[in-house]
Parts: sequence; C-alpha cells; structure tokens
Amino acid sequence: MILTHSVKVCLATQPCDLRKSFDTLSVVVRNELREDPLSRKVFVFLNRQGDRVKMLYWDGSGLWILMKRLERGRFFRPRPTADGEVKLALKPEALEMLLSGIDLKDGMQRAWYELPEK
Repeated sequence: MILTHSVKVCLATQPCDLRKSFDTLSVVVRNELREDPLSRKVFVFLNRQGDRVKMLYWDGSGLWILMKRLERGRFFRPRPTADGEVKLALKPEALEMLLSGIDLKDGMQRAWYELPEK
C-alpha cells in the first residue's frame, strides 16, 4: 500500500478497542465516524493507552489493516477542536508526523523516537 499526499486521513478522537478487525472496524467507521469505510480514506484508531495504532484503508479491491505497537512510549493523541467531535481530518503529512512521534500541537519530537547521536 502506498499512501500519497492526495489520500484523505480520518482520525478517531476516542480510544478504540484494537482487537477489532476488518468488519468491526468498518462498523465503527460507519456508525461512530459516520463515514464510508470504502471511501479510500485512511481511518486511524488509537488504543486507550496510546501505545498502539491501527489503520483501515480500502484500496479499491480490498481492505487493508495496518497496525503498530510501540515497545516504549506513547503516540500523541490530538484533541478534538469541539466537544463531541468524534473525528479529525488530518493531512497525510500530519499522519506521518503522528506515527513518527511528533506532537502535532507543539511540533516536538517525543523522547521515544529520538535517534541516538553518532
């Protein structure tokens, strides 16, 4: 799967049980995010602890699930801009930053991602 800069990204603002798979994540996308899971958007979910992320994506022929578990540290969970907001639209660059350990609010890299000096 190749994510280009034209891909739309939808981040769920509430923690998600990441034991869910294709069908149950699709139900979350439909019922909670009010989106179509086959819309070619990348749907991003974080668990309550913030140490795991799971993404659901339809490429036109099937659904992809990508998951990452951090061995140390946490992903920064962006806060909704309004009460009751269940999703945030992110640019693909912002998703890359989030997955790289960058706090989107402050633009700071988290300690778990810092590379050792040579």
